[in-house]
Amino acid sequence: MTRVRFAPSPTGYLHVGGLRTAFYNWAFARATGGTFLLRIEDTDRSRLVEGAMENLIESLRWAGIEADEGPHKGGEHGPYVQSERLAIYREHVDKLVAEGKAYPCFATPEELEEMRQKQIEAKENPRYDGRYRNLDPAEAKQRVEAGEKHVIRLKVPAGEDIVFDDVVRGTVSINTDTVDDQVLMKSDGFPTYHLAAVVDDHLMEITHVIRGEEWLSSTPKHILLNRAFGWNPPKYAHLPLIVNEQKKKLSKRDGDVSVESYRDNGFSAIGLVNFLALLGWSAGDDKEYYESLDEMAQAFTLERISKAPSVFDVAKLKHINFQHLRVMPAEELAEKLTPYFEKAGLPKPSDEKLHAVIEVMRERANVYPDYVEGCDYFYKAPDSYDEKTVKKRWKDDSPALLAAYRKRLETCHWDMETLETELKAVTEEAECGAGRLIHPVRLAVSGVGGGPGLYDLLYLVGREECLSRIDTALEKLPGQVTA
Repeated sequence: MTRVRFAPSPTGYLHVGGLRTAFYNWAFARATGGTFLLRIEDTDRSRLVEGAMENLIESLRWAGIEADEGPHKGGEHGPYVQSERLAIYREHVDKLVAEGKAYPCFATPEELEEMRQKQIEAKENPRYDGRYRNLDPAEAKQRVEAGEKHVIRLKVPAGEDIVFDDVVRGTVSINTDTVDDQVLMKSDGFPTYHLAAVVDDHLMEITHVIRGEEWLSSTPKHILLNRAFGWNPPKYAHLPLIVNEQKKKLSKRDGDVSVESYRDNGFSAIGLVNFLALLGWSAGDDKEYYESLDEMAQAFTLERISKAPSVFDVAKLKHINFQHLRVMPAEELAEKLTPYFEKAGLPKPSDEKLHAVIEVMRERANVYPDYVEGCDYFYKAPDSYDEKTVKKRWKDDSPALLAAYRKRLETCHWDMETLETELKAVTEEAECGAGRLIHPVRLAVSGVGGGPGLYDLLYLVGREECLSRIDTALEKLPGQVTA
């Protein structure tokens, strides 16, 4: 049975690249009838952030990606937090040392820095020079028992090509002369990523390791470790980078890179995951909109993942998110808008009015706030008027035309057809085009120059509120109505 894992470090937020990795693992498990587990890799104690594990789990849950096994779910292969598995790693590294496949290294930070500087001066690639590799085991044991500070390193064979088949990359070959005698156990008694990941992947029966491209160069170390333990390594699939528009690796300098930011800025979970899934994968049919995660999982295969980096295009993200909001039931959408009304300091309207606003805005809203702050004129009178629109649309005859229309609005039947008929009647009497009045009316009622259809706007704002807003505009905007 297929078993895959997503194994983040709790060092902060969940990166959008991490969410893509989690989804690919989850989708592969679902597509193959396998198991998806969450493992927290917290052995780098210097980088831990309090509460990060809970945030990671919550971000995955928000995205709709629920693990079958993990810290919050349990399972037969736990614990699923690496800091709770230290005795397991110690047992395994001691076995390697006893068999002569790993050794204690007593190099101090000063020694390592001196070594590094000499190699740089000699125009060599900095790497550990193996100075404690052949230390007499009895002496090494004595120094360890005396409490001398040390790490445990793997004995990496020299001059060997490590060849493996990557599901995404194809055949990969890396020579061990480019690989250090990798540290397995740090001086603080915590394992490095390499030891802990290999041991856990084996004990948790992981069949496929699907992870970012940055781990490709580490794969020979993991294959050698598996060999040292006498284990068959899992299959590897290294995912392409996500890059910015300048084709550089996506980072904080490019703006929002955390899942939380996109959630808080009003993107839907399905919209974000749908977009991320297409950064490096397609089903081969140019399809970009998927109704659900399950639909994507049914189409997912590792073989359709691209090798090439994928550009994080925010415009494309908004377009995909728009497609999801466009079909979301009004009741569900109205519920999701609640925090955005609170954030904007606006009272949430009645369900009847909000559902009507939603239908009017469906073709214009890319994110949740577009239904709130993006059209706040539905919920409150404007406190200012867009200067560019005033300059372009507010003419000398605007006050008189607006006043004439206002008079008709006092008594006319309040439906969109009548609102349009009355406006055209005013402009026909004034012998001008309808646009001469449409724009001043919109400006007076909404404060801006664009938005949904004018008659939708007027109808939803309501008679009394429209009259009040027009009165305010006639007082504040330039020009006077002559008798």
